[in-house]
Amino acid sequence: MINRSFLATPIAFVALSALLAACTSSDAPKSTEPEPPARPAGSYHVYVTNERSGDVTIIDSVTNEVTATVPLGKRPRGIHASPDKQTIYVALSGSPIAGPGVDDSTLPPADKSADGIGVFDVKSGKLLKVIAGGSDPEEFDLSKDGTLLYTSNEDTAEASIIDIGMGKVVAALKVGEEPEGVATMPDGKYVYVTSEQGGEISVIDTEARKVLKSFKVGNRPRSVGFFPDGMKAYVTRENDGALTILDTVKHAKTGEIQIGKATPPENIKPMKVILSPDAKTAYVSTGRGKQVFTIDTATDKVTGSFEVGQRPWGIALSPDGKFLYTANGPSNDVSVVDLATKTVIKQIKAGESPWGVLVIEP
Repeated sequence: MINRSFLATPIAFVALSALLAACTSSDAPKSTEPEPPARPAGSYHVYVTNERSGDVTIIDSVTNEVTATVPLGKRPRGIHASPDKQTIYVALSGSPIAGPGVDDSTLPPADKSADGIGVFDVKSGKLLKVIAGGSDPEEFDLSKDGTLLYTSNEDTAEASIIDIGMGKVVAALKVGEEPEGVATMPDGKYVYVTSEQGGEISVIDTEARKVLKSFKVGNRPRSVGFFPDGMKAYVTRENDGALTILDTVKHAKTGEIQIGKATPPENIKPMKVILSPDAKTAYVSTGRGKQVFTIDTATDKVTGSFEVGQRPWGIALSPDGKFLYTANGPSNDVSVVDLATKTVIKQIKAGESPWGVLVIEP
């Protein structure tokens, strides 16, 4: 017969609890799920936006294989990560695809409801939401603290400032016609926006939230690559087959680097410029030129080139600077280049019209 008065005492309660805990811990079934293998040190993932298929291709650097393809929305192009690398932002646009000089009246109407900035969670591999990004956002960059986005709005000749937390545009600034590339200076004080049609760069003062000045750089400037010290930058000029060298203290052009002829048969059309981790080498994709050129940043001289694929646009480097990835639009693939040998070691099938490339370490 159970002594109920004994069970009601604190000592009995503690003893019973201990006994139950011991039974539970020893008898509990062990999980048969295998632990996921640890990723090799230095491994990372490559994210590629596909403009025509409206998705992002995710590539594992260990296997050089596609691990996932995730729908994003219409015309995903510009792609950048938050400072903590946990969130990816992607520019989305409902405007129809059109090349230079196309008569807009011949195109189907734009779907403005599709315009925005996609917010993608790296851990879950899912698109969380789409926030406002102004009209027809194409490229963008983040503020130094990661709270704001600066986007180029091609069809309205504006640059929008987006508060990420609020999810809305807080300012729209007039810039040159057909704005394209957007880059934030390393110290975060200024943002450069290239104007394809105007052949100029607009300098945004991030504190005042206004355009400080604009200056000419050449024909169809596309992207800007700042040096780590913030004193110098390169800007690609698609229709000149050249790069402009910029003094980013004076916000002025100081020289140029001729890469090749932008006309057939060479078709060297500089598109994207990025710097190696040590900033000693610049890499420049050339679109129809099919090549990536290398530049010695100390001398501002071209040191070589190598063929990578059909119309490379977006490019990115591995964190250690040993591999280069190029988005090849017409062939729907991504080239993996071993920079030690300057050779393509693999071409990976992506979605339709790969455009931008982003590398993130897990």
